Amino acid sequence: MTSYYLIIGISMLISWIVSARLKSKFEHYSKVHLRNGLSGKEIAEKMLRDNGITDVQVVSVPGQLTDHYNPENKTVNLSEAVCMQRNAAAAAVAAHECGHAVQHAVGYSMLQLRSKMVPIVNISSNLLQFVLMGGIVIMAMSGSKIVLAIGVVLFAITTLFAFITLPVEYDASNRALKWLETTGTVSREEYAGAEDSLKWAARTYVVAALGSLAQLMYFASMLMGRRD
Repeated sequence: MTSYYLIIGISMLISWIVSARLKSKFEHYSKVHLRNGLSGKEIAEKMLRDNGITDVQVVSVPGQLTDHYNPENKTVNLSEAVCMQRNAAAAAVAAHECGHAVQHAVGYSMLQLRSKMVPIVNISSNLLQFVLMGGIVIMAMSGSKIVLAIGVVLFAITTLFAFITLPVEYDASNRALKWLETTGTVSREEYAGAEDSLKWAARTYVVAALGSLAQLMYFASMLMGRRD
């Protein structure tokens, strides 16, 4: 299991570095106040209107990093800080979440695929650790690889989900940045801050996907008979 712990360690280290960098970026751009004086909520509402979306509400939710778009009840949920603040970081997050609302409105295929996968991914995630560990124990005791094979399939589903999430997140950011730029909602300096913030936010998803793939390859190699 040495290789597995090495993979986990490297993944956690890279994830920590990227997350720390992201936090630093958001703290920096939180000090870049918008000249138009719009709050995150007002930015979101404006982007929705400009895209002809009238059936989506913008609401405030407690906590940090709780920002998300809920396609089930059609709400753009912004954390309290993002909702009320009037800076480049808040504008970036608000516009990004509205990017998901636009994806939903236009029927963006990758978002639809991701949404369809959510139920099976939730089941896979809940069973994954138990099946994998049980599969390893059973294989060591009896040589049977059936349970481990099931675990690898479950892991493959969650890894596929992580990679499908990438184009969804990048597309939402691209829609947000294009709108911020073409509408002149933010200045050039504010736009640069929003772009940099979203770039680092997207990298957290890349790191998560690659980390999941590395772990999947490890368990797949174990299934095929290779051990460290």
